[in-house]
Amino acid sequence: MTEKKRSTPAPWIDPDDAPPLTAEFFKSAELYEGKQLKSRGRPKAAMTKEPVKLRLDADVLAALRASGDGWQTRINEALRASLRLAGQL
Repeated sequence: MTEKKRSTPAPWIDPDDAPPLTAEFFKSAELYEGKQLKSRGRPKAAMTKEPVKLRLDADVLAALRASGDGWQTRINEALRASLRLAGQL
């Protein structure tokens, strides 16, 4: 009869069999400040933006996109300036 193969490797028995702690290990290790896990990645912005669906005329959208990268940020700035002029901000 054929012997059943293990689906997972056997756990370590001797702690001395642990792999060496390399620079790669420490790159992926979790970092704690005291008992608090320090989060990775980009920090949260002070003012977050909310995604919305906005319907624009095709020619207006084409002109904005043609202005290059950052066109959405420029639209946001233009709307903010318009609201300030109207006294709503």
